[in-house]
Amino acid sequence: MPNRQGSIRLFSYSGINVFLHWSWFVVAFYEINARGRSYSSVTWNVLEYLALFLIVTMHEFGHALACRQVGGSANQIVLWPLGGVAYVDPPPRPGATLWSIAAGPLVNVVLVPTLSILGWLGRSSGWSQANPNAHMLLRNIWWINLVLLIFNMLPVYPLDGGQILRSLLWFVLGRARSLMVAAIFGFVGVIGMLALAFWMQSIWYGVVAVFVLMNCWSGLQQARALSRLAKIPRRSGFACPWCKSEPPLGDFWKCAKCGTSFDAFQTHGVCPQCSTQYPVTHCLDCRRAFPISEWMVSAIAPMKL
Repeated sequence: MPNRQGSIRLFSYSGINVFLHWSWFVVAFYEINARGRSYSSVTWNVLEYLALFLIVTMHEFGHALACRQVGGSANQIVLWPLGGVAYVDPPPRPGATLWSIAAGPLVNVVLVPTLSILGWLGRSSGWSQANPNAHMLLRNIWWINLVLLIFNMLPVYPLDGGQILRSLLWFVLGRARSLMVAAIFGFVGVIGMLALAFWMQSIWYGVVAVFVLMNCWSGLQQARALSRLAKIPRRSGFACPWCKSEPPLGDFWKCAKCGTSFDAFQTHGVCPQCSTQYPVTHCLDCRRAFPISEWMVSAIAPMKL
């Protein structure tokens, strides 16, 4: 997955920082010059490419804002040549995850009638004939948005369609099995993408296939880890303030100072080897950290549905 390394900060909105990876400029230069001369000036090619990433940015903001709406955290978006990534961390619940993922494609769904109305107004007012370049730009943007929507909705993990499939399966199969099934579907999608890349002689489809393959493998490993974690006995009397999961019994926490593995809840956050006191304890299910006192309070407090 792309990260902030080698990226420049473009702007911030609602506490969400948007970064652009340096490789975007290289690919943008190549793509703009490789496009056909359908416009009277290369300036319109530049505007079309910028419009593509404007749509991508709106799509990623859909993910980020929806994640915050369900109580999750999202403060970073990275744009790179293959699109964009919103770093979202919704609560580990199928409904919250489903809304955080589905909100991105919904932005594209809303743009379809919006751009259609603008195109109709342009034709009816005669503006399309007066400025054919602008009309062609609008038409191309309409198609770009539609293609992005269709591509993202493919049931191939980690595309939005694959993650929506995983969220729906989560209701029935649970967290680990749903991710495993989605990852396996993703591997099938990789085969299709590689075949398409070979047939079209497209390096970009090949790059996308490799990206999907890497994420499917990562998802499969994560599913196996979640499956193992789900089988471990849990400690009663404590619950994560965030995801309400009881902590597992065993030495699953490691001291950063001496490397000793220990049960943070048995020792109340103190390393038994070097006596280092840890003010917060990480939840192995949602990865958030809270003082053990808050775990105890959440365990006896009534849970809100």
